[in-house]
Amino acid sequence: MAVVKSTSKQLDLLARLMRAEAEGDGQLGMLLVGNVGVNRVLADCLDFRNIRNLEEMVFQRPGGFEATTKSYFYQRARDVDRNLARRVINGERFSPGERSLWFFDPGGDCPPQWYNQWNTGRFKAHCFYSPTIADCPSV
Repeated sequence: MAVVKSTSKQLDLLARLMRAEAEGDGQLGMLLVGNVGVNRVLADCLDFRNIRNLEEMVFQRPGGFEATTKSYFYQRARDVDRNLARRVINGERFSPGERSLWFFDPGGDCPPQWYNQWNTGRFKAHCFYSPTIADCPSV
């Protein structure tokens, strides 16, 4: 059962985002990016108070994803990408992205905090950051 509602178009957007942001980190890296995206729709806190669906999340400005400014993002979603996106839409969560709202590639060690959020772990190139339960209880 889906944890966020999605249309076919929104599923494709999430699939394309996951690939564009983390294809180099493999399928688990892409699933972690998907966790962050779904968490932003669920969050209703901090920078994500006005995000109500996957399309708003993908194209959020300011604070959205850099991949949406690159041509690679605008390629058609592949079946494998859609299947990964369905998994996170249906509620599968993966460590360290279970509650994460942010990730980035620091090009080195993960800082302990990023924009006042604590590091919850690293997967390959990306460091993940999660809010406290007090700040974001709905994630």
